[in-house]
Amino acid sequence: MSSSVLQIRDLRVTFSTQMGELRAVRGIDVDVVPGEILGVVGESGSGKSVSFLAAMGLLPKSATITGSVELDGVELIGAGRKAIRSVRGKSLAMVFQDPLSALNPVHRVGDQIVEMIQSHQDMNTHDAEKKAVELLEIVGIPQPDERALQYPHEFSGGMRQRVVIAMAIANNPKVLIADEPTTALDVTVQAQILEVIQRVQQTFGTAVVLITHDLGVIARVADSVNVMYAGRNVESGSVQSLFDHPSHPYTRGLLSSLPHEGIERLNPIAGFPPNMLAPPSGCGFAPRCQHATKACSAELPALAPFEDLLTSCIRADELRVGRRS
Repeated sequence: MSSSVLQIRDLRVTFSTQMGELRAVRGIDVDVVPGEILGVVGESGSGKSVSFLAAMGLLPKSATITGSVELDGVELIGAGRKAIRSVRGKSLAMVFQDPLSALNPVHRVGDQIVEMIQSHQDMNTHDAEKKAVELLEIVGIPQPDERALQYPHEFSGGMRQRVVIAMAIANNPKVLIADEPTTALDVTVQAQILEVIQRVQQTFGTAVVLITHDLGVIARVADSVNVMYAGRNVESGSVQSLFDHPSHPYTRGLLSSLPHEGIERLNPIAGFPPNMLAPPSGCGFAPRCQHATKACSAELPALAPFEDLLTSCIRADELRVGRRS
């Protein structure tokens, strides 16, 4: 396997709030491999988006960040603002959930792409405008030369998301982070956006991190997956292995809640995620897990190899069964 282009080790993020210290991320490891799509999946509040906002240097001052985030061997945690800005949008880019918030409503989309290009490349305006049109064509916008002259409000939600992707890949980043890029889009448009992300990955060899709450999205496009719960990785490995024989009870719960042929009733996971102002001392999923023992609540299990997956469950060897059993 190729070495990681983005390597995260023991990342921890804590927010200072009026109610106390909120431990959003509690020591995660992530390896993003060149040319692959890594899916990061979990419920709202699991820490998946916060982890990569930390990597991008986009968290507020109320956040305390420790651990290591290396991009091609260069440490980003603790780097100065100037150093982070030189990386963000060039080597490391992000597509956000709401494309409208990422676009300036009073500037033409082509001009916004040109600005992104010229902020990191020594390119004259004529060539940058030409490249902007090419990027719009790559992401599947028809009549890109005409659409480049239009404003964000003249685009549909799906087309705006394509524009944001074009901006994100304008400087050929090594890593593209897509944070819930299909949320609030209808099913047909979701599929189209996922196809665009795959096209970018295949055309440019870009490493992609796809953040989502939907394992169905992961199944469509990802090569590998990290499952997050309560600020920690609970399971990771190849998508095929995870879908064929998940080890962690939380992963199995997510899979059982997916609609599929032959099942008339879905089985949502009972209960609620823990309060991260006072996270459990043991396994974060223990209060919701039907297989939990006293040891689960007392011991915080490390992410350890279990056959062809990495799993954070002290009972994994007892519980691992087929996906549909």
